[in-house]
Amino acid sequence: MMHMDRRSLLGAISFLPPVLAAEPGFSFVHFTDPHIQVELKAADGCRACFAKIDQLRPDLVLAGGDLVFDANETSTVKARELFGLYEETLKRISAPVYAVPGNHDVIGLSNKSNVPATDPLYGKKYFEDRIGKRYRSFDHKGWHFVLLDSIGATANRGFVGLIDEEQMEWLRGDLKKVGTTRPVVVLTHVPLVSGVMQIVPDPWKTAETYLVTNASKVLEVMKPYNLKAVLQGHTHIRETVVYEGTQFITSGAVSGNWWKGARIGHPEGFGVLTVKGGEISWRYETYGFRAV
Repeated sequence: MMHMDRRSLLGAISFLPPVLAAEPGFSFVHFTDPHIQVELKAADGCRACFAKIDQLRPDLVLAGGDLVFDANETSTVKARELFGLYEETLKRISAPVYAVPGNHDVIGLSNKSNVPATDPLYGKKYFEDRIGKRYRSFDHKGWHFVLLDSIGATANRGFVGLIDEEQMEWLRGDLKKVGTTRPVVVLTHVPLVSGVMQIVPDPWKTAETYLVTNASKVLEVMKPYNLKAVLQGHTHIRETVVYEGTQFITSGAVSGNWWKGARIGHPEGFGVLTVKGGEISWRYETYGFRAV
């Protein structure tokens, strides 16, 4: 057997590419659109999904919004119950979970809701109190993760995909501190880049509600940086668009077709991301759910 002395071993390590030497590989999960509810075996489905995620032992988990169904159309009492159900179910995952809000997580957002705008729980406050800040960032093993709130409320109690100016200003400052070499991953509910308008046959879809309306401005802010992936939800389809070296990955939906089976052929599941050598790869995992 060949033996290598300490000096030779250190010399060999020094020839490793800097990214490999400084950034250990790891894996993490991106799940989105669980739409947890009491009906349609949704809670059972989420429990099975989260149990499978935990079996994979990811370093961390990113939750892409629409955690509950439906805080935006119900009373604050029902919304509290739904978030409580989500939190109870989420205990099956032992890794840290970081989430962004989806349109169904915003209390009183819909015209169908009777929650007045003066209610202290109206809007995203309840999400921030129970789940976390609507936008933020953190670092993990040399990678920088950015979580964005892509839900813009309209005057008539609707929504559009939007990264508001407050976030845009914060994003400029956040990325400036990160620098241009560290790899960056972005999490958003509404997609920044997607072929969904050409793919999905929903008669009620509009670009304003399916895509981030100011995506080009967001991409311009991120362009100087080492943006490896943008993880997206909202459309319930599996899709990867690669643009200028960045993967825009939409990881289907935990709920599939809103707990009624596969969504135009896209089954219930979640994304698994593997980081190695400064690059990132993605695969889709299902968990065996069967609709009622």
